Amino acid sequence: MTTHVTIIGAGLGGLTLARVLHVHGIPATVYEAESSPTARAQGGMLDIHEEDGQLALRAAGLMDEFRALILEGREATRILAPDGTVVFDDDSERGRPEVLRGELRQILLDSLPAGTVRWGQKVSGVRALGTGRHEVTFTDGTTVTTGLLVGADGAWSRVRPLLSDVVPAYTGMSFVETYLFDADTRHPATAKAVGGGSLAALAPGKGIQAHRENGATLHTYVALARPQDWFAAIDFTDSAEAAARIAAEFAGWAPELTALITDGETAPVLRILNALPADHRWDRVPGVTLLGDAAHLAAPNGEGANLAMHDGAELGKAIAAHPDDIETALREYEQCMFPRSAEAARGGDDLFELLYGDNTPQGLIEMFTRHE
Repeated sequence: MTTHVTIIGAGLGGLTLARVLHVHGIPATVYEAESSPTARAQGGMLDIHEEDGQLALRAAGLMDEFRALILEGREATRILAPDGTVVFDDDSERGRPEVLRGELRQILLDSLPAGTVRWGQKVSGVRALGTGRHEVTFTDGTTVTTGLLVGADGAWSRVRPLLSDVVPAYTGMSFVETYLFDADTRHPATAKAVGGGSLAALAPGKGIQAHRENGATLHTYVALARPQDWFAAIDFTDSAEAAARIAAEFAGWAPELTALITDGETAPVLRILNALPADHRWDRVPGVTLLGDAAHLAAPNGEGANLAMHDGAELGKAIAAHPDDIETALREYEQCMFPRSAEAARGGDDLFELLYGDNTPQGLIEMFTRHE
């Protein structure tokens, strides 16, 4: 079987690429390991930036659909001291409206022709066939041969080894994810502390960050700079014990803040933060490229989804501009993508220093104040 463009991974970047190609009349097939669009939760809120994510949605012709997803007021930002004192509070809009990741993914899925995404297709291997062609093998034993293979398959990309032998490395920090539901009624003190948008309570090497999602759902990421062995010693199958162990790192903090950990209504989920080098790049290899986390995985910094969508849109536009010269399209795309992603990764490192470095939260407050 031969397809014009074969995309591995139905995340935001891969789907944006497929949509932009469709807009230009270029067929693509997306292969996704998950069994269906609802196979797992799709994460929380995303702020979609004017300079990249929104540009991608414009290229995809989906701005009206995107605007319908925006949760008003969620750009509000609040910083609290560990004792619960509000030290910064700003409800202004910054051109970065908030939407739920799952809903954004759904409008991309809905914009594609039926059958574009093949679900339950987990890649077991890829190999070069020469002259820019590649064969992808799936765990069910089927294969696909393609003249253009795009790895949009995330941190542990199966496609990346065709281009680079670099693998992600631990950043030194991990997140633990928790949820509170119906918080205004059931956890009023915590809901009041979070406010209408996002909350950050920070200290060197750790923090509690929460976001108000739909209604009164509070979605929390607890950040801790600890070795992987430290997290491995925690039994996350015992939710109460795991929550207590994480909360112990915030002893003495205000109870309305630690309740985001101890009162969580879902099992706490460990998110180990890995990253590729900020300057990760590769030499041009015919017939294959990467986008999103597969190309430039970084610690969460508000840029990942936006960059992935921007990658997908820019690659789609490059292919449409050079439909009979794929190598020129890939070269143009990569020459712009490499410096763009490196700049974002370095900016993310600077943000992590503001969030969790020795001068937190003062440095972060100064950054917000300068922007205003």
